[in-house]
Amino acid sequence: MAELIIRGGTILTIDSDWRVLSGDVASRDGEIVQVGGRYTPRDREYELLDASGCLVMPGLVQSHVHMCQTLARGRADNLELLDWLRWIVWPYEAELDAGDVAAAARLACVELLMGGTTCVLDMATVRHTGAIFEVARAAGLRATIGKAMMDSSDNSAALRERTIDALDESARLCETWNGAENGRLRYAYSPRFALSCTDELLREVARVARHRGVRIHTHASENRAEIAEVVRRTGMENIHYLHSVGLTGDDVCLAHCVWLSEGERRILAETGTHVLHCPSSNFKLASGVAEIPELIEAGISVSLGADGAPCNNNLDGFLELRLAALLHKPRCGPRAMHAALVLRMATLDGARALGLADQIGSLEVGKRADVIVVNMHTPHVVPTVDPFSAAVYAVRAADVRHVAVDGQVAVRDRHLLTLDIEAVMADARERSRGIFDRLEQKAAKPSS
Repeated sequence: MAELIIRGGTILTIDSDWRVLSGDVASRDGEIVQVGGRYTPRDREYELLDASGCLVMPGLVQSHVHMCQTLARGRADNLELLDWLRWIVWPYEAELDAGDVAAAARLACVELLMGGTTCVLDMATVRHTGAIFEVARAAGLRATIGKAMMDSSDNSAALRERTIDALDESARLCETWNGAENGRLRYAYSPRFALSCTDELLREVARVARHRGVRIHTHASENRAEIAEVVRRTGMENIHYLHSVGLTGDDVCLAHCVWLSEGERRILAETGTHVLHCPSSNFKLASGVAEIPELIEAGISVSLGADGAPCNNNLDGFLELRLAALLHKPRCGPRAMHAALVLRMATLDGARALGLADQIGSLEVGKRADVIVVNMHTPHVVPTVDPFSAAVYAVRAADVRHVAVDGQVAVRDRHLLTLDIEAVMADARERSRGIFDRLEQKAAKPSS
C-alpha cells in the first residue's frame, strides 16, 4: 500500500487537546504517521491529495443506519414508528431479494462516502446480510453490520424466524465477516428491538455476542406506544427490561432512547451503555426529542446516526451534526451542545460506540487513516473564523472534496473511485419500482 499524503489543510484532530494544526496528514499502509507540518515521503511512489484552503478532519462515524432500506426513500412519510414499520418498512424488507439488498447498500455507500461518512454501524434486515458486507467491501466503507433478528410472533409473518435460525445465521455471518478486510468489516449481533424478539433470543444474544467479543446493536425507547407495549408485556420499562436480559454495557449500542425515566438513565450511565442519537429520524416519525444534554451531563456516551432513508429521508451526516447542535438550544440554552462537542459525537464518540476509539475517530499518529477533506471556499462557509463552528453549522455534505478510508482514497475531487454512481442510481430506481409494484399487486390481490 503506497503512502498517502493529504497536503496543506487546516487540521481538526479531535484529539484530547482539541488541536487545530496546519500542514499535512500522512499515512503509510493505512496507518497515520504524521499530523501537521510538512511530510517528506519515504517512497518514490506516493499518492497526494491537495487540501489547500480546506478543512481536514476525521471521517464521520454514523453509529446507526439501515443501508438495506435505501430503496424505500420517500415511501414512508407521515407515519409514526409502529405504523411505519407494519405498513411500509416490514413489507418492503420482506420483499427484498439479495440483488435488491445489494442495490440498496450500494446506493447508501455512494451517499455516505460522498458525504464524508467513512464508518457506520448498520442494522440489516432478516435475510441477505452477506450482500451488504460484499458491497461495503467493494465500496471501501468501514462498517460494522448485523443481521436483524426477529423471532417474536408479533412480527410480520414474512420476516419472522425461528430463534435457532436467527442465532445460527448470525453465528455464520460473524465467523465469515468479523475482522474481514484487515478489520475494516466487523459483525454486530442485532436484535431489532424488544417487541420483535423473544426473551430467549435476547438473553442468548447477550451470552453469545460477549463470548465472541462483538458489539450488540438494537433500538430502545424510541416511541411512547412502543414503550407502553413493552411495559404491558414485561411489566418493566424498556431499559430496565433490556438490562434484565443482559443488553446493557459498554458493548451495547441503543438507538434513539428518546423517552427515558431517571432510573433508566442511571442504568445507562452505570453500565456504560452507548446511546445512538438520530435527530432527523426522531423528528420525521414524530417520536420526540431525546434529552441529549442531560444524558451527556450524566456521563452517558452519545453518538450520531441518520437512521434509514425512509425515516430521514437521507444519510447526510453533516445535516445530523447541524440538527443535533441546534434542536436542544431552545430548551437548554444557547451554550448547550457547543460545536466542538457535537463534532466529537460525530467522530470520536461514534468510534467509541463501535469499540474503535483506539483506531479511528481522531487524527493521531498510530490510528487508521480515515480522513476527509472539506472545501471551505464556498459562499455558505466563507468567511471562516472558527473551524469547529464551520464544520457543524455551515458545511454541507456536498462540500466534501476527498475521502480516504484505511489509507485508501475512495473519493478524489468529488469523484467516487470505488463505485459507478450513475449505474448505482439507475439500478436503484429500477429495483425500487419493481419492489413497490410487486407490493401494490399483492395488496390488490383478494384474500382467499
